[in-house]
Amino acid sequence: MRQTRLPQLSRFILRTTAALLTLGCIASASAQTPAVRKFPTTQLNIGIHLIKAEVAQTEAEREQGLMFREKMADNEGMLFLFGAPAGVCMWMKNTLIPLSVAFMDEKGVIINIEEMKEQTLDSHCAKRGAVYALEMNKGWFKQKNIKPGTKIDGLPQ
Repeated sequence: MRQTRLPQLSRFILRTTAALLTLGCIASASAQTPAVRKFPTTQLNIGIHLIKAEVAQTEAEREQGLMFREKMADNEGMLFLFGAPAGVCMWMKNTLIPLSVAFMDEKGVIINIEEMKEQTLDSHCAKRGAVYALEMNKGWFKQKNIKPGTKIDGLPQ
């Protein structure tokens, strides 16, 4: 039986079209996901625990926080600076990883710690005026037995 070139050409066109559509979908999806911006870091310590913390100090940086991050190393976190004691709350809009947040006073003493579920708009607030907030992977503070009243050293002034 003799085969013509038409079926081969049709299969080639179908495969090429499928490949181009796939590439178009990938490009479209990646164009919708904002680039993850890294912030300057500082080293903090809580007793024997060292933390590499990215620092968010402007309003725009605090709004972005850890949005769109897919993971964070064990002893990494994000430190939020508020400048003066304020009633602050955190939420998890577009945040893909579950986090714990410790709110601190001007001396770096932890006021309260809240557990936060990823991708929610629930408010998690300091129980009184906070100057700092430190976000870590969910459960980090509990695993290290760090509680309200503990002091965090190395905070920027």
